[in-house]
Amino acid sequence: MPKMKTKASAKKRFKFTGSGKIKRKHAFKSHILTKKGTKQKRNLTHATTVDKADVAGVKRQLCA
Repeated sequence: MPKMKTKASAKKRFKFTGSGKIKRKHAFKSHILTKKGTKQKRNLTHATTVDKADVAGVKRQLCA
C-alpha cells in the first residue's frame, strides 16, 4: 500500500505548536478591509488554535 499524501492546501494553512496543538490564521483579513474596523483587523492578525471539534479532520488531512 502506498503512503498517504498530505493535502497540499492543509499543509500551507496549518502548523503544529510545540505542545502538539494546531495553529491556524484567521479568515477575513485578505481583502475588502476598508469597511472593517481597526479593532477587528487588529484582532484578526494574531494566530489561534484549531477548535477541538475540527482537530481530527485537520490531522487526517495532514496525515499526522
